[in-house]
Amino acid sequence: MGKWALRLSVTFTTVLAAITVGPAAHADAPVDYVALGDSYSSGTGATGATGSCMRSPNGYPQLWANRHQTSSFAFVACGGATTDDVRATQVASLGAGTDLVTITIGGNDAGFATGAISCVLGSDEVCLGVVEAARAYIRTVLPGRLDRTYADITARAPSAEVVVLGYPRLFETGACPGGLSLTKRQALNAAADDLAAVTAARARAAGLTWADTRPIFAGHGVCSGAPWINRVNLLNLASTFHPNNAGYASGYLPALENVTG
Repeated sequence: MGKWALRLSVTFTTVLAAITVGPAAHADAPVDYVALGDSYSSGTGATGATGSCMRSPNGYPQLWANRHQTSSFAFVACGGATTDDVRATQVASLGAGTDLVTITIGGNDAGFATGAISCVLGSDEVCLGVVEAARAYIRTVLPGRLDRTYADITARAPSAEVVVLGYPRLFETGACPGGLSLTKRQALNAAADDLAAVTAARARAAGLTWADTRPIFAGHGVCSGAPWINRVNLLNLASTFHPNNAGYASGYLPALENVTG
């Protein structure tokens, strides 16, 4: 349960000079919530995503805000954002009064989205080369970039609970008629696992809350019977390999509520 989430109300009743403590009652306190991050936080891939940042009312930040009391809600996540973008512009929305911060970040730093498109267009060999370069970046360069980003967030919002949400594996590995080869899907899923491992480690090292989305998305990747991830869409490339409405509502939102209540 998040440190901002509950207020404890205790009723004292005096009976014959004895003090009895009544049962605790819990109520949600209004939350000052700031949603940072990239396209997986802006809601890209869901219906209603608009503007240069592709923010959607069906992304998990807006869905969470709709279900909880908020004293303020700043939705500044932006499709295409990197750690540099978060530090340069998005953290300006944080303050001493911020109670909750959510973020997905790091995928664009590693070129994960462009790598996935390269796998769609190229051969297995091309895909494996691009993915291996991304994995090397994730292991060697990304940790420092995440450390600096998390430090900036906690410096600006020292009292906030900061929830770092991960990325799901994009693909199921069963039959996938008309989809990517098994080799490509396994490579991209392995990169997603590397990204999750590094992000989780750096978030925990910074004292932040980690929310792993891979377990809840299991069985709902591309090539499943009930996908929560969009397939390749040549008419809307921005939505490709991003969660759809179900992915945000049934995947990301529960992952967030599991750690915030």
